[in-house]
Amino acid sequence: MDLDALRREYVFDSLNEQDLDDNPFRQFDEWFRNAVDAGIELADVMTVATASPTGSPSARMVVLRGVDERGFVFYTDYRSPKSRDLDENPRAALVFYWRELGRQIRITGAVRRISMEESARYFNSRPLESRLAALASSQSEVIADRRILEERYEALESAYPTGDVPCPDNWGGFRVSPDEFEFWQGRELRLHDRIRYKQDAGGKWVNERLSP
Repeated sequence: MDLDALRREYVFDSLNEQDLDDNPFRQFDEWFRNAVDAGIELADVMTVATASPTGSPSARMVVLRGVDERGFVFYTDYRSPKSRDLDENPRAALVFYWRELGRQIRITGAVRRISMEESARYFNSRPLESRLAALASSQSEVIADRRILEERYEALESAYPTGDVPCPDNWGGFRVSPDEFEFWQGRELRLHDRIRYKQDAGGKWVNERLSP
């Protein structure tokens, strides 16, 4: 494969400090709405990167399921490798990338489990099929074949004929509370615009331009 043949030029609007909101959460909301309004498929999907206590990195795609000024929320099986990483090394990096707009947002911060009450409310709002699947799967465990999952799912369908599926204790959410944001806008000549937000000693968000 000729990877050089895949090179492309970035021709997008500029990203200027004076045009940005003082609050990075509001700026995220604006860019997220732009992505949704542009019809970008899976605009709510993000990379979550974690690291083990020994520094071994791991990354995967997950769906954003909540955001406010407390942080960014996603849900998972608490027995999964990412959950073990976060329990032992409670920091994560998030990446949103919207190719059609030439935009990327990087976020880093501390991570905590959300309350079981909040997790249960979200779990109960999910489609029945998703709730049954969460109970049927022990995320990342080795299984002999797919039929094992299907049999577990079918057994759970029979066990909960009215659809009253309880939220399992091993399933719930994590909240990433940012201490840094970076907004990246692709530009011509590879002179991309990068603006980083960090909090000063008083907790106020300040932004600064980074070299591409």
